Parts: sequence; structure tokens; C-alpha cells
Amino acid sequence: MPVIRFVREDRDVECYPGENLREVALREGVQLYGLKGTLGNCGGCGQCITCFVEIPEGTPGQALSGRTPVEDQKLKRRPGHWRLACQALVQQSLVVLTRPQVGLADKDTRLVAAMASPLPPGPTQWPAPPVPAADGSEDEADADGASEGASEGAEEVDRAPGGVAPVTESPDAG
Repeated sequence: MPVIRFVREDRDVECYPGENLREVALREGVQLYGLKGTLGNCGGCGQCITCFVEIPEGTPGQALSGRTPVEDQKLKRRPGHWRLACQALVQQSLVVLTRPQVGLADKDTRLVAAMASPLPPGPTQWPAPPVPAADGSEDEADADGASEGASEGAEEVDRAPGGVAPVTESPDAG
């Protein structure tokens, strides 16, 4: 799997190729946001620019997906190696500095060390989905009992297309 090396957090995190950088960071508990971003982020739509990260120079250009038009517009006054985590898809292993606008005492030393240490390349594709058994076993819904009928004695209701029961008036409705 590609590995994302988060410099500020001193953590390596695995992900699948094509995963969204913001989603991976949040899933793994990496702090992408400061207080303002935590309280007022856009949820990954590319509108608030609170999830920007620094991708150190020397990172292969194909490690992330290309910049989107949203990034070009929102980050036009920021350094060229900053990206919006919500707009970037991880393709290969890379090094990331979160919250680059916040000072980091030994930033240069930590970036050099992170870039010098090799990152595993990881697989180039997602794992194959499970294949149903050829022995005719039940599907997942039947196996866990979720699709079993109603309790004993309940009468069967004819369903219209889409699974909706037809509306009928009861005999005692007045």
C-alpha cells in the first residue's frame, strides 16, 4: 500500500491507491485542522481551504493526483507545493506536512530526514472483492438472517415494484 509519511505527527500511514488524502488523515487521527478549521471546515468540498498541506519539493509529481481547478483558484496566492487534502488523491507513497502555516521549530531538519528515509512503494491497485462461493451458498443478507420474513403467522403482503405495499382502506375505516 502507498504510505503517507506525516512529518509533523511523525507517523507513517498506509492507504490504498486513489484514496482521498483528507479522508485518510481523518480516519487515522491525523490533525489536519487548527481550531478555525476544526470548527468551520467545509467537509471536503474544497471551499474553505482549511485542509491545505505542504508536499515537499522533490516528491514525485505522480504521488498525488493533479491539481484540480478548485485548488488552482483557491491556492493561487499560496506556494505551488501546497495542496488541498480534500482534493488530492494518493497514487504513490509520499511525505506530507500538515498545517504548513503553523511554525515547526525543526521543520527543515524533519523534512530532510523524512525525505531521506525510504518509503515503501505499495501495491498499485485495490484488493479484489470477495467472490461468491460456487457451492450455491446463501448471499450475505440471507446468511445473517436480515432478509428472513416476518414472524410466524404474519400474512404475506403483495408488494408493488420498488418494494412498496399498496395502500388499501381497512373495512372499519369510516
